[in-house]
Amino acid sequence: MPQPSLADAVETAAAAASSHESEATTSVGTRIRDLRQARGISARALAKTLGISPSAVSQIERGVMQPSVSRLIAITDALGVPLVAAFDPASGRSVEPAGPSGFTLQRAGQSPDIVLDSGVSFRRLTPGSSPGVDYFESIYPPGAAAHGADGLFHHEGYEVGTVVAGELTIDFEAERVILRAGDAISYPCSVPHRLHNTGDVDAVAHWLIVHA
Repeated sequence: MPQPSLADAVETAAAAASSHESEATTSVGTRIRDLRQARGISARALAKTLGISPSAVSQIERGVMQPSVSRLIAITDALGVPLVAAFDPASGRSVEPAGPSGFTLQRAGQSPDIVLDSGVSFRRLTPGSSPGVDYFESIYPPGAAAHGADGLFHHEGYEVGTVVAGELTIDFEAERVILRAGDAISYPCSVPHRLHNTGDVDAVAHWLIVHA
């Protein structure tokens, strides 16, 4: 039986990804609800873990309230799923290699942005599933920040980030680091930190979070 050409394989992969675009536009709240229900966790139990009210969980899941960056990370940590699972329902789906070379393909526009509280947006960069690794792009508009209730926050994993445009400031407990285009940083996510954009243009960064 003749093997499909590389061009055919690429076209098939792109078509398969496009078929999930309507699903991918589902709100982040709906994805959180689906992830929670799939794990048999009640809204009340999730709220208790997060230290918020069941009403707040309901508002997030219904799209009435957008979670902050730190809240979204706390939710995915509590649910035991990678951060990218909240970006795209296809993130955990097994993807067949597109051709004999064994690659997987994601075309521009096939992974939607999600917009969080204060206008911060995330977009999954990994084509297909990537167990143990989150790879995504973040855009922080001027004045936007990611922080916890007491200013700093922490989460699971080890983080590596590269700023590709604008300027992003990271506050740690004892010091402040300002990153500009081309600068990179790495640190354990367990170290309390805060990210914010004090500039007047969007700060765009690519992040790799590696989980144990």
